[in-house]
Amino acid sequence: MTPLLCVPFRLQLSYNTFKSTIKDAIMTISANEVKTKGVTLFAQLLEKFDELVINVRGKDKFVVIDIERYKELRAHELDAAYLQTMQEIQEGRFKTQSAKEHIQELINDL
Repeated sequence: MTPLLCVPFRLQLSYNTFKSTIKDAIMTISANEVKTKGVTLFAQLLEKFDELVINVRGKDKFVVIDIERYKELRAHELDAAYLQTMQEIQEGRFKTQSAKEHIQELINDL
């Protein structure tokens, strides 16, 4: 089975790193601003900025991105997991077991 998206993860990371260094690509807002202005603040700011960082008591705590950017990042994350899994299979780092054995192993690990 081949991955749906064939862009190497490393290339996308470097693109995102470059994109994040562009002036005004990331906007920091306070939790109080979110509290007073509500989620409409997100829509307004995401028209101008790629990411919003929510600052709580002087510390960056949360990041808000639009859903399309989230889907993009999630797809890259899944592609990276797929590539890692394929590499582990090629290196022989896997085992074959029944569902019952696997469940028992999970229970034992708890």
